[in-house]
This record gives sequence, C-alpha cells and structure tokens, in this order.
Amino acid sequence: MSRSPSSYTPPHWPKNIRYLTTQKYHSSVSKDILDIIKGQRLPDSHGHIKPQSSFIVIRKITGPSNHPAVGQFGLFAAKKIPLRTYLLDYLGEVHCDDRPSSDYDLSLYRAPDGSVSVGVDASAMGNEGRFINDYRGICGKPNAQFEERRGDNGELRMSIWTGGEAIKKGEEILVSYGKSWWSHRRPPESSSSSSSS
Repeated sequence: MSRSPSSYTPPHWPKNIRYLTTQKYHSSVSKDILDIIKGQRLPDSHGHIKPQSSFIVIRKITGPSNHPAVGQFGLFAAKKIPLRTYLLDYLGEVHCDDRPSSDYDLSLYRAPDGSVSVGVDASAMGNEGRFINDYRGICGKPNAQFEERRGDNGELRMSIWTGGEAIKKGEEILVSYGKSWWSHRRPPESSSSSSSS
C-alpha cells in the first residue's frame, strides 16, 4: 500500500516533529523579507537540481561509546555518495524572531545593514536535514557542508552537499555547525555535538 506524500515520514522519524517537504513561514517574517527569501522563479535554462534522498537514512547512533551523540539519531549514507553531491535542503520554520534555545536553528539570510536576521528552525518541524550532526568529537573534519542556493522556484534555501571526497555506505554525514553555533553553547568537548534529540 503506497502512502500519500502528505502522510509520508522517513523511518525513525520522531512522532512529535512535523515532517516537511517545503519551508514553512512564521508570522515574524515581514512581506519585504518574504519577497527577498522567495525571490523570483529561475529561468527554465537554469536546470533542475534534484535532492538525492535515496542516498541518506536516519539511524540511531549506537557507537562507538565515545560518540558525542550516542543513543541519539544521525544522518548516514545509505549507499556510496559521490563527491560534490547535493543531498537535500535543510527545511524548517523560516523566522525573524530570536530563538536562542533552539539547537536546530540555522542562519539563512542577514540583511546587509544587519537589521534583520532570518533563520530556519527545525526544532518542531523539518526534514531529514535536522539529524545532521557536527563533526567535532566524531572525526577530524566534516564530509559535508551547508551551502545557500535558490530552488527552481527562486526560494532561498540552505542546502547540504557532500564535500571533496566520496562518502562510504554506512558512514555518518557530518558538517561543521560553525563557531557562532558553538559560541552560544558549551564547548564541544563537554557537550553533545548532535542537533538531533
């Protein structure tokens, strides 16, 4: 029996988190900022970049025992992933209000004059991207990265791409959360590097 797209959730998806296939916008996003984020539809000649969701799987982290997120969930390669591969967009609630307690809030856009900061918060709603962990305490460097891009409809997104090397099947997909993320939290040596509770 096939599921309708609106009822689909990937295996190991938390029951209390809303699964998204598109961004959701909070009321704190003004019309002017919404116009900037939504942008304009790109010309057909730009070419469609399809997310490679078949490459990824959410999995419980069972070891090694010194893994900072052991017992929680992470994002793993379901099969070998080539270098410089677009995996998916980090989806959540796009907002302009302050959310200092969220471990799932990514910066999406900052006005040139610094007056407005837009984030994507996946604490209550999101997609598989919310399970990607920071590399600190797990390995020497990240094997994936966040990159801004505009989708085919012109909407600004934060996407996840593999880095300069292929990722082996079964390997955890890891990014750098960046210094500003860690500066608002305990040092990575004494805290979980996981953004997945």
